[in-house]
Amino acid sequence: MRRYWVPPESISAGESSLGGQVHLRGPVFHHIFDVCRQEKGSRFEILDGQGKAYLVEVMELSSHSAAARILRTRPLPPPPLPRLSLALSVPRFPVFDSVVEKCVELGIHSIQPFFSQHSFVRSKDKISNSRLERWRKIVITATQQSGRGDLMKVEAPIPWDEMIEMLNPSARLKCLVAYEGPTTKTIENLLIEGEDWPRAEEIWIVVGSEGGFSQGEVKTFGDRGVPAVTLGDQVLRVETACIALLAILKYEMGQFRLSKNN
Repeated sequence: MRRYWVPPESISAGESSLGGQVHLRGPVFHHIFDVCRQEKGSRFEILDGQGKAYLVEVMELSSHSAAARILRTRPLPPPPLPRLSLALSVPRFPVFDSVVEKCVELGIHSIQPFFSQHSFVRSKDKISNSRLERWRKIVITATQQSGRGDLMKVEAPIPWDEMIEMLNPSARLKCLVAYEGPTTKTIENLLIEGEDWPRAEEIWIVVGSEGGFSQGEVKTFGDRGVPAVTLGDQVLRVETACIALLAILKYEMGQFRLSKNN
């Protein structure tokens, strides 16, 4: 069954939810009825981004708006643990756009952009509010496409020092950094040595921009207890490295399974 995310204010559920209505207009209406070709009488699920799914039936349909009746409400299963998050040194903006989209589809919890020595831009004033709004719209569009139950967070970019302080490895929080330079550690032996990784609450993957990380930055990661891992002989594009690392970790953490309640 198709699932669509809508802003919570579009849902008039009332106390019991049943018999309430969902009002659809604007980009949401365009996606559901113009792109996906739903019709009057169609049934599908509406997601509110707050942990609930509503089975609805379209009762009224005009050229620019629609109203659907709520037939059933169910809680969505919580995202699996450990949560996977990405810290990404700001790359070229089209690359970041692509990474945002793919991370939503992979079910990643959040993206934290930061500025490093080789970032495409190195200060907040180089990233406009319209750029931040574009990333938010990409999250919503990718959420619609994937049927994801929550909205991935794209945090405001932060300086290098703040990002380093954020990474504090422990039993609950695990971290790794992708490094194209000389290192003997692979994801495979990192997970073998760290048998408690699947029991963590959160895993942070750190990826550099097009210029990678300097040796000094890699040393800072090591001093912080964040291991640098190799992805093989080939130097991967930023977006390829992000997708490969996140997919590998999702597989190793057993997250490529259907939820029983989904």
